[in-house]
Amino acid sequence: MGMSKKLGAEFIGTFWLVLGGCGSAVLAAGFPELGIGFVGVSLAFGLTVLTMAYAIGHISGCHLNPAVSVGLMVGGRFSRSELLPYIVEPEKAYLATTA
Repeated sequence: MGMSKKLGAEFIGTFWLVLGGCGSAVLAAGFPELGIGFVGVSLAFGLTVLTMAYAIGHISGCHLNPAVSVGLMVGGRFSRSELLPYIVEPEKAYLATTA
């Protein structure tokens, strides 16, 4: 599979994680009367990772975090040559989510 397809999947997955997970945390803190609380935020993060694991896991491995990519590389399960793009792409998604 092409690197651009993998990086596109990582971008979408990280964007979804930040939007769904962090968005729910912001809403829980900003509007406590909504009542999602800690459990709701935890479920939001868990479900966003789960949906992305099923949606993009077969394309890119669904790392969603540069630390996962580094850990896989150190463990010998990920190519060193692909590490830098896998570190940069989530950073682009973080910036896009905050815009």
